[in-house]
Order: sequence, then C-alpha cells, then structure tokens
Amino acid sequence: MGVRTVGVEEELLLVDPLTGRASPRSAEVLAAHHQQYGVRPVRASHGLDKELFQHQLETRTDPVTDLASLERQLRAARAVAGRAARAVGLAAAAVATVPLPDEPLLTPDERYQDMMVRYAEITRRAGTCGMHVHVAVTGGAEGVGVIDRIGPWLPVLRAVSANSPYFEGRDTGYASWRSQLWSRWPTAGPTAAFGSLAAYQELARELMASGAARDVGMLYFDARLSAHQPTVEVRIFDTCTDPADAVFLAALVRGLVEHAARDWRAGAEAPTWRTETLRAAHWRASRVGLTDTLVHPGCRRLVPAREALEALVSEVATELVEAGDDARVAEGVTRVLACGGAARQRAAYERTGALTGVVADLVARSEAVWRGADTSYSPSSGGTP
Repeated sequence: MGVRTVGVEEELLLVDPLTGRASPRSAEVLAAHHQQYGVRPVRASHGLDKELFQHQLETRTDPVTDLASLERQLRAARAVAGRAARAVGLAAAAVATVPLPDEPLLTPDERYQDMMVRYAEITRRAGTCGMHVHVAVTGGAEGVGVIDRIGPWLPVLRAVSANSPYFEGRDTGYASWRSQLWSRWPTAGPTAAFGSLAAYQELARELMASGAARDVGMLYFDARLSAHQPTVEVRIFDTCTDPADAVFLAALVRGLVEHAARDWRAGAEAPTWRTETLRAAHWRASRVGLTDTLVHPGCRRLVPAREALEALVSEVATELVEAGDDARVAEGVTRVLACGGAARQRAAYERTGALTGVVADLVARSEAVWRGADTSYSPSSGGTP
C-alpha cells in the first residue's frame, strides 16, 4: 500500500449564541442545510447528519492522502454546519462537552430510542462531541494487527485533543471530561491484544450477545475496525476547536497505523499491556492533557507530556517523512505544547469570569475557522480508502 488515505468525522455542538446554552434544534438546522445542498450531497464535506441528541450535528470528510486537502475539507464541513446553524439563529461550536447545564433531548430515531431503553442513564449523559479518525488498511487481518500495536500510544493522542474541562456549569478538574463520560459505555475503552481477526470477531459476537453492544456500531473500542469501510477507526478524541489540531492528530494516527502495519507484516510481537494499565494511562491523559506528566508508552513511567509526545513522533518519524507529514507534525508539536483546547477554555473563563464567556469564545473561534472557507472543495486525491 502507498500513502494511506485518512478521513475524519466530527461532532459539533449547537448553541444559542445569546444564552450560550445547548440548543436541541438539529432538525431545523438539517432542514436549512437540505434546502441548500439536498439530502445526499456529492461531497462528504457538504453533508450533515443527525446524532444521538438534538443539540449535536455530525460532519465528515472524504478519504484523502494529502493533509492539506483534509484540512480544506474540515474547514468546508464546519462552514456548511455553521452557516446552516446561523440560518436558524444558532451557532455550531467545536467543543466536546456542553459547558452550561441543559436537559438533552434525544433525536427521534428508533435506534436511539432503543439505546435509551437499554442503557438508561449512560445514554442520557452521552451527548458529547468527539472526533473519529479513519485510516485505510488492506483488510481485517491487517486492521487487527494494527489495533493490537497502537494501543499504548493512544493516551498521548487523547491528551493532545483534550478540549472539555467544563460540564453542567462547573470546571470538572479534567482536561477531557468527555473521556470520562464516554468511558461509561460497557464496550468503551482500551482492548487487550486480539491476536487475530477471528478473535476480534468472536469478542464482537460475545459483546452483542451479552447486550453490552446493541450492534456493531456500538463496539466503542478506542480503536476498532470500521463496519462499513476498510479502515481502522480511532475514536478517542475530543472535537478540537482548531482544525489544525485535528489534522495534526490525523497525521499521527496515520503514522502509527503504517508503523504498526509494518511491524505486523514483519511478524513483530505486539506489546503486552494489561488493559488496567492502559485505562490508567488514559485516565491520566484525560485528567491533565498536556499540562503535566503522562505515561510513557515505552518505559511505562510518568514523564513530562513533552517527552511522551516527542517519543510518539520519534516512533513514527520514518512514516511521517514518507507521507510528507513531518513538517506539519513538527509545527503541530510546538503549537499544542504551547496551549491546548482545555487551557484556552480556562483562559476564556479567567478573562470573562463566566461560562457564557467561555461559550462565546468557543463560538467566535469556531466561526473564525470557516468564515471565508471554500465550500466548493473538490478532492484532489481520495476515493474509497
């Protein structure tokens, strides 16, 4: 395989720009969107979808090999969502939790209603906004080989994306509170090494038979095989307010996938980590982001976040150079270590003294990303990954 294609799905939060509160009016936003683009736009970045709750929207990109194309698509997708929201008096903010208290409303949908019946309070607290990165693989066997090898590095990536310190009117003390909310799903979190595609498929059957997953779409592993396309899907990320951070993460995920696939093909043993240790590393990442120490994926001890991130970049250095991503990643390391999403939200609170000020800042920064964005984007490379 040459340079692997990569695609991104993002969830955005609908807010009332006057009150700063989440607004359950996705049906109106989607109606405004369909009026302009139709129900099934040709370009993925022109599409919008419903999500579990009515204060959420989902966007996606086409698969591409060029990260500049990916960033253009992300900006175009946010422009489409933002303009549709503004058409009905709302704003679409790129943030991972709902900062102010609200009473979420489930989206009318048979599957979502069944999830509410089955999982009750877990579902009620699931109205968070995440980002999923898809990277192409040659098939399920390679995909499982990749999943078995990238797990120890994922907590570092989670720390980079941390963008949800506030929830229900208070500072949670976490950089990524979304991670803690999401971990309540019975299938969410890190997985032990599977060893084979057959073992992966057998676990999936067991989880669905037990009721822990309603269907394959509810296998909420940190990294999983996509049900509908030949990709590994990494699902741990908060939605990032800055799309450059999203693209930075996509570059690192692609590098990890390629690196792990090479090790798998060479017959190298997968690292042996207990899931309890991986869960602890993820907890640490969600608690502090990049502001303190993280579990080093090599030596397994706490090290400064910079050291852990630089170790990840070093691990995939060859793959980054081959894909032409090394300069973008070097710039990204400097940027995210200087200030992350959670730190920017807390800085907005310090300036304004109110969570409404945090939301206003999120809206302003989210909309600055797409104002003037080219929504006539045409993929320069891509197709089915």
